[in-house]
Amino acid sequence: MSITTEAPSAPQRREREPVSLTGGRLPRWMPWATLAVALAVSLTVFVFLNAGQPAEDYNIAGAVLCGLILFGIALITASLIVETRRHATNRLATILVSIAFGIALLPLISLLYTVTVNGIARFDIEFFTHSMRNIVGEGGGAVHAIWGTLLITLTAAIISVPIGLLTSIYLVEYGKGRLAKAITFFVDVMTGIPSIVAGLFIVALVAFLFGPGIYNGFVGALALSVLMIPVVVRSSEEMLRLVPNELREASYALGVPKWLTISKVVLPTAIAGITTGIMLAIARVIGETAPLLLTAGFTTSLNTNVFSQPMMTLPVFVYSQFANPGTAIDAALNRAWAGALTLIIIVMALNLIARFVAKRFAPKFGR
Repeated sequence: MSITTEAPSAPQRREREPVSLTGGRLPRWMPWATLAVALAVSLTVFVFLNAGQPAEDYNIAGAVLCGLILFGIALITASLIVETRRHATNRLATILVSIAFGIALLPLISLLYTVTVNGIARFDIEFFTHSMRNIVGEGGGAVHAIWGTLLITLTAAIISVPIGLLTSIYLVEYGKGRLAKAITFFVDVMTGIPSIVAGLFIVALVAFLFGPGIYNGFVGALALSVLMIPVVVRSSEEMLRLVPNELREASYALGVPKWLTISKVVLPTAIAGITTGIMLAIARVIGETAPLLLTAGFTTSLNTNVFSQPMMTLPVFVYSQFANPGTAIDAALNRAWAGALTLIIIVMALNLIARFVAKRFAPKFGR
């Protein structure tokens, strides 16, 4: 007698029941639909309140913020009606986090929008190929300020990065006792000093060594280095401390000396974070105006020699165009907005380059 067994049939998948307002849960599309309706209502109310005024006077950021608040109230109310109190509390926490993110994002978007709209009018070939030499009214450009910003910032980075990186290596790998604590304390103090103080310090130092009245790009780079070195030290120090000690110990076990372990193991492992910290330091100083006014001076001509003659930078260019517009006020303001837009693009380009470098040279951990 043979016994035949049938293979158990695969369990049939239960079809997911559609979520409805009567099922104790809000549909997935409900938050997005509520957000869209809340933003539409808020924007409509703001348009009616600002009827008859120019379009540039509309407070779009305020309308979006009010729309987010209205969205939160409406969704929490619907959740309390349809869902349980636990679900409503969870949605409240999610909405608060989302609104906080929106509040943090609104100023950035508003800033980029304002600078782009006002600066695009003078974003032309003349702006990037001409200086302000012999320009009184309309026309002119900021090529001298762009070159000055790039050269002074590059010089400051050449001065600051080796000093800051070597200091962070000393604090992490060698520093012990009171000296390391003193260095850390003074680095923290220098991180918070006002930029005008750094400019005054360099002016006093240069006047003491070489006499007063010296204005050039190198002196401006020294002032920026005073602001840049503490940021490089702190960011690099934190990245070096994140390198696992097991990597150092494995290198020492193979007989590799400490200096070679640092250069071949520790630094390549932390190169991504170090590069990001350096870019943050550059972004910290590239927009400084006060120390450069005191050290690099002011000029309307192109100067590519950082060791001779005053040198213009984009922050000083924007300030001068706004503070001293002359007879053609609209033209000066357009140049100022275009200079601000150029500065933002330079910082964005530097960050993209830093991300590429960090991704390209970061160690690859694979099986």
